[in-house]
Amino acid sequence: MRGPLKLIHALLLGSALLSANAHSEICVTDDSGAQLCLPKAAQRIIALSPGSTELVYAAGAGEKLVAAVSFSDYPDAAKKLPRVGSYNRFDQEAILALKPDLLIGWLSGNPREQLSQLQALSMPIYYSELRAFEDVASSLERIGKLAGTTDTAKAAAADFRLGVSNLQKRYANAAPVTVFQQIWINPLMTVNNEHIISEATRICGGVNVFGELPNLTARIDNEAVLAANPEAIIAGGMGEENHDWLKDWRRFSGLTAVRRDNLFFIPPSTIQRPTPRLLQGTTMLCEHLDTARGRR
Repeated sequence: MRGPLKLIHALLLGSALLSANAHSEICVTDDSGAQLCLPKAAQRIIALSPGSTELVYAAGAGEKLVAAVSFSDYPDAAKKLPRVGSYNRFDQEAILALKPDLLIGWLSGNPREQLSQLQALSMPIYYSELRAFEDVASSLERIGKLAGTTDTAKAAAADFRLGVSNLQKRYANAAPVTVFQQIWINPLMTVNNEHIISEATRICGGVNVFGELPNLTARIDNEAVLAANPEAIIAGGMGEENHDWLKDWRRFSGLTAVRRDNLFFIPPSTIQRPTPRLLQGTTMLCEHLDTARGRR
């Protein structure tokens, strides 16, 4: 009977080991809807967008970043990270040479072909695509779980949710202000209601005059803005202090936003990057729309 008993013991032991390994895995569902599992907490992370770099730091895992892409400039420590190209064309050889155990990809911003090639090489990729404020909090928690910094990440997510809730309560009954959100100047571009910038606008009591456009970001022309006649124009694009974007509008004296001097600029990294700093940019936006209300 010893033979069968040994076999049963070996089978039970193997089953227990498999179960233990399964339980030791760290698994999350990313923004593509796919499940990503790591055998242990990531120690060598590469972020493939400036927003993802910022999220990793906010989740308490900045020390585990071994590289980032260009324009990853917040916090200050991010400026010192080695670069592996830009978000729209990264250096795959440089990425492979750094031997990352986790890549944070940008689903709609990174080149699909390059992401597929990295995945084919068994690179573990967490796909990020943030369309709402809650996505920011959720991403912090998921990245923190993958990096083994759960406590820090949960605290950051809770702080962010509280900040959003406070803004929502403060402006819940604010009088509506029609807004044109200018995200680029040449070509002139804006966002629709599905974009996270529009959620910031809604929180502040603003109404995106181009919210019904079919594309997340869209090219428009001056004539479309003149026809929409927004009460306020909010600009923010290349450069944290590029107020020059607003100068061209002053020649359209018939625009309500121009006539009332409701031309405002918000540093783009605080309103266009889906990170905890959205609270900073949204607070500025709310203050600008309050100014517009006061000029009626």
